Amino acid sequence: MSVTNESRERLLECAKKEFLEKGFAKASLRSICSQAGFTTGAVYFLFKDKNGLFEAVVSGPLGELMQLMQSHFAQEEHSDISAYSHVSGDHDFFADEMVTLLYSHYDEMMILLEKSQGSQFENLPDRVVEMLDRGYAKSAQAYADAVGGKRVNKYMMHWFSHIQVDAFIHLLTHESDMQKAKEKIKPVLDMLVKSWVEFILEDDK
Repeated sequence: MSVTNESRERLLECAKKEFLEKGFAKASLRSICSQAGFTTGAVYFLFKDKNGLFEAVVSGPLGELMQLMQSHFAQEEHSDISAYSHVSGDHDFFADEMVTLLYSHYDEMMILLEKSQGSQFENLPDRVVEMLDRGYAKSAQAYADAVGGKRVNKYMMHWFSHIQVDAFIHLLTHESDMQKAKEKIKPVLDMLVKSWVEFILEDDK
């Protein structure tokens, strides 16, 4: 079966619209294909099933998000946490990058957050929290080693990971303007980073 790039993109756009309106569970392959001018056989040929089509719609933006987070953790890993002293605004660049990425793919992010029930991505926020936990673990342990007499409070670290994810989710679901979102998230990240430094460690008893 021969499908041009233009035709494939039209199919993905129709699929995105359907998933955004109805969610993964209620989305109809027949409806998607009808709007795009395809037969359902074309979807099965190109993407295997509805899960595969859903993945094709969200995988690009999701991959960019994961890459940005991994890059951030790589920078954190190579920084000297023992000498770190929080200064307001020192995470503004990361905030700008994250918000720009999320809002550049606003529809796909909303699909992942609110329309993915029944798909392989329905627990994505929890998976991102797990990724944050793994990423922050090395920095937290290095911080504990540098301070001495302290150990990582894993519960607090996990809680901060949840709060960070929830902060961006709340931003996406309550603020549609990218510039306003950047302004709103920066003091939130300032507070989270300052609190992380203060509460991530406990006495090593």
